[in-house]
Amino acid sequence: MRPDARIFVAGHGGLVGSAIVRLLEAEGYRNLLTADRATLDLRNQAAVERWFRRQRPELVFLVAGTVGGILANSTRPAEFIYDNMMIHGTVVQAAHSTGVEKLLYLGSSCIYPRECEQPIAEHALLTGPLEPTNEAYAIAKIAGIKLCQAYRQQYGSCFISAMPTNLYGPGDRFDPLSSHVLPALIRRFHEAKIKGDRTVTVWGSGTPRRELLHVDDLARACLYLMTHYDELEHINIGTGEDLTIRALAELVRDTVYPEAELAFDTSKPDGMPRKLLDVSKMFGLGWRPEIPLRRGVRETYAWFLEHVAALDQPLAPSPR
Repeated sequence: MRPDARIFVAGHGGLVGSAIVRLLEAEGYRNLLTADRATLDLRNQAAVERWFRRQRPELVFLVAGTVGGILANSTRPAEFIYDNMMIHGTVVQAAHSTGVEKLLYLGSSCIYPRECEQPIAEHALLTGPLEPTNEAYAIAKIAGIKLCQAYRQQYGSCFISAMPTNLYGPGDRFDPLSSHVLPALIRRFHEAKIKGDRTVTVWGSGTPRRELLHVDDLARACLYLMTHYDELEHINIGTGEDLTIRALAELVRDTVYPEAELAFDTSKPDGMPRKLLDVSKMFGLGWRPEIPLRRGVRETYAWFLEHVAALDQPLAPSPR
């Protein structure tokens, strides 16, 4: 990647996009292109085509999308499948029609079947039924993979796909109704600490296992793939290690509110019983994650305190 290459980060305001922008700026890339939702609706094919023809990006990181946790996925399936399929379609087509040199499409590990041999290798795609709680999102992400493959096969486009495991880090959403498991836990324990509640309720049984990757490690992986990977098949990105939701909740408790006690609401869904990616292909390219989970949780909580919790505090009364 040339330092003066025109690079479009689609979804620069999100968790992943903001991490990629931070990394590119730190690495000295000078021509970063971004467009917020008010400027460019990525679901609008005509608008996206006009923007690409005007801006002429040479490299594209396609990390935009509508995302959320179990609750958001299960209650807004139409929004999740429509928004994501449209965004993938418009950006990939515009990249093709304007001669983009290389595009990296970022999917999600939820593309894999619910009952899958662990760790999950890339060839497990489409070998069984999906997890019902995020089926709509998963189908849209699978379509994105197949879209990139189709453009490679028909037009020879240099479009690649990567599937990250569960992500967390600075810039995450901490909304209790739409966030993923780690930011949801951070917020729950923090609010309990502020209120003085000694018991914190965690959704589900606590037995499912999850793999977590810091978003800054993912950004490094994306940049690495742009210069070291050019194959038809998608590639997994993760740590190769997982832990139970109970263990994760205990880690967050120890970081945020050590005095709290855990309670598990088994009436709430667990999601997939386990989701650990086989990352041997990615590791074989020479990339490895750098941020241990305990350190990452500590840094994410510090970011939450500075950027989210501070804004949530009630205003002090005006002096009289």
